[in-house]
Amino acid sequence: MDELTRAFTANHKHCDEQFAQLEQAAAAADWARAGTCYRQFSEELLRHVAAEEEILFPAFEQAAGHAQGPTRVMCMEHDQMRELLQELSQALAARDAGAAAGIAETLLILMQQHNVKEEQILYPMLDEMVEEGVRREAIGKLAPCA
Repeated sequence: MDELTRAFTANHKHCDEQFAQLEQAAAAADWARAGTCYRQFSEELLRHVAAEEEILFPAFEQAAGHAQGPTRVMCMEHDQMRELLQELSQALAARDAGAAAGIAETLLILMQQHNVKEEQILYPMLDEMVEEGVRREAIGKLAPCA
């Protein structure tokens, strides 16, 4: 019954590992590697967010009978993450290690706080409230964690 929680939490951890590689490459001024790590991380993060926003959150809102509440907060935080991803991309393109480190720190804090809310509150609710087919569809949108 906690299949969605397990899958999405594992994907958070995978994204965290990719993000750490990105931070390491930028700190070492290995711009080619940083660019590759950024693309991998951002693609995975955006795929994860899309699975939530396009599949899970609408199903949750329908089951709950309203669109206000936890999903709205999560979407606002997703928007903040997308903005920070754009800023990070610009800092990496400019080869500005200081700016990249500052943006990365802000993004990391946001992601950590966001993930705790999802993993401890929202995902368990989704596991209980959303139909199995919807949960499986969302899990299928995630890239394999390898």
